[in-house]
Amino acid sequence: MALSLTGALGWLGRRGTGAVALSAFAGMVLPGLSSLARPFVSEAIFALLVLAFLKVDQTAVLARLRRPGLVLAASLWMMLLLPAGAALLASAAGLREAAPDLAMALFIVTAAPAIMSSPAFMYFLKLDGALSLTVLTLSMLLVPLTAPFTAYLILGEALPLDSLTLGLKLFGLLAGSMAVAALLRRLAGEARIAAAQDVISGGNVLLLFFFAVAVMDGVAASFASRPVVSLGIAALTYCVTLTQALLTMLVFAPALRSDAFVIAYSAGNRNMGLMVAALGGTLPDLAWLYFGLGQLPIYTLPYLVRPLARRLTASTDAKQA
Repeated sequence: MALSLTGALGWLGRRGTGAVALSAFAGMVLPGLSSLARPFVSEAIFALLVLAFLKVDQTAVLARLRRPGLVLAASLWMMLLLPAGAALLASAAGLREAAPDLAMALFIVTAAPAIMSSPAFMYFLKLDGALSLTVLTLSMLLVPLTAPFTAYLILGEALPLDSLTLGLKLFGLLAGSMAVAALLRRLAGEARIAAAQDVISGGNVLLLFFFAVAVMDGVAASFASRPVVSLGIAALTYCVTLTQALLTMLVFAPALRSDAFVIAYSAGNRNMGLMVAALGGTLPDLAWLYFGLGQLPIYTLPYLVRPLARRLTASTDAKQA
C-alpha cells in the first residue's frame, strides 16, 4: 500500500505543472467541498512551507545568504517599491473612492509576500528553488513592517493592521515549518530525502489542490449569476500578476536571466491568503471574488511558462559549464 502511494505521488510530482493547473479549475467545479476544506487552509499553508524547506538545497540557500545583495534588492522591490507604485496609480485613478472593493483587492495583492508554494513551482520548472525560498522568507519577515505602510498608501485610514500580531504569526509559521522540516530530515536522512524529490512534489500538488478547493468558495456561483463581471475580474488578476512579473524582469535584467525569472515569479504571485487571514477572513464582495480568481494565474502560469523556463535553464547551464 505504501509502495503504491509513494508511486502515485511520484507520478503526480513528475507531472507537477500540468496537475497543478488542472487543480485550480477542479476547485471551481467542486464548490460543495469548499466548506469542508476552508477551516484547514492555515494547516495547508503550513504543510506547503514544510515541504518547501524539506525540498530545498540548503547549501544553495547558504550561498545566497553569503551574497545577500540580490535577495535584499528583490525583497525591497517586492515589498516597498511595487506597492508604492501601485498606490500612486490607484490615487491618480481615484480608485479608493470609485471602487473601494477593488482598492482592497489591490492592497492584498501588492502588500502580501510571495506565495508559500513559489519554491515548489520553481522546482517543478527546474529553476532555483533556493533563491525562491530565500526571497520568500525575507519577504515574509518584512511584511509586518511594510503591509501597514501599503495599507495607508492605498486605503488611507480605513485599514489599521496590528503589526505585532501579524509579525508573531509569521514568525511562528516560519520557525515551526523550519523545525518540522529539520526533524523530518533528521529522521529520514539526507539520502532518502534526495531520493524522494518526486514524491515530495506530488505532495505539493495534492496540497495545492486542497487549497484551491478551499478558497474557491462562491466563485462558481458568481460565474453563474454575473458572468461578465467574473470574467472581467479573472482577466484583471492575470493582468496584475503579469504586470508585476514583467516589471520585475525588466528591473532585474542585469542579473542572470534564470534568477530574474525566479524573482519575477515571486513578485507576480502573492500570498493573498495570508493578508485575508490578517484581516479576519472577511473581504468585501468583489475583493473576495478577486482573491478566489487570483488563484488562477498562480496555478496556471507555471504550466504556461514551461517553455521559457526550459530555455532559461539551458542558458544558465551553458554559462556554468
